[in-house]
Amino acid sequence: MPIKRKIPYDSGHFFITFTCFNWLPLIDITNSYHLVYNWFDILKQHGHYITGYVIMPNHVHATIAFRKTTKNINKIIGDGKRFIGYEIINRLQQQDQNDILLQLQNAVNSSDKKKGKQHEVWEDSFDWKECNSNNFIVQKLDYMHSNPVVGKWQLAVNAMEYPHSSAKFYICGDQGMYRVLNYLELDDINLTNE
Repeated sequence: MPIKRKIPYDSGHFFITFTCFNWLPLIDITNSYHLVYNWFDILKQHGHYITGYVIMPNHVHATIAFRKTTKNINKIIGDGKRFIGYEIINRLQQQDQNDILLQLQNAVNSSDKKKGKQHEVWEDSFDWKECNSNNFIVQKLDYMHSNPVVGKWQLAVNAMEYPHSSAKFYICGDQGMYRVLNYLELDDINLTNE
């Protein structure tokens, strides 16, 4: 999977975004929101922390603090995209979404086809930014939490009402559908320890 910019660290706190191929609302079509939560669970099992998120119909934003790892962080994220992608394809097949499946098949480039790839669920790369200050983290949390209520989306009247978001936790202190760690608690955690 091509990567625009490799994360050159073995630990740290990052704002991550990955997007469905061609901005198709594949997460919504297949009701796959909980697949992202399952991936978050896997990350937590390996000692990492989810500090914020919003799962949109066609993309995911998350702030994730990675504890020191011997596994490349880009690979961890790529494996998560693959894990979610396989299940999205299974669901599209169960729903007989043949037009979408054909579109995702046709999007696979020839070199990836030779490696056995059958569908292009995600855009090739993902975006990331290092969260190196509390001000930056707050800016990214505000940005992602406002995603469902601005622009074309209008998925909720206010950020707290959108269920697939950590906005409720940061606005009123109540955990939403998925439990996150307040980013301020990272001050007491040494991410550079395995």
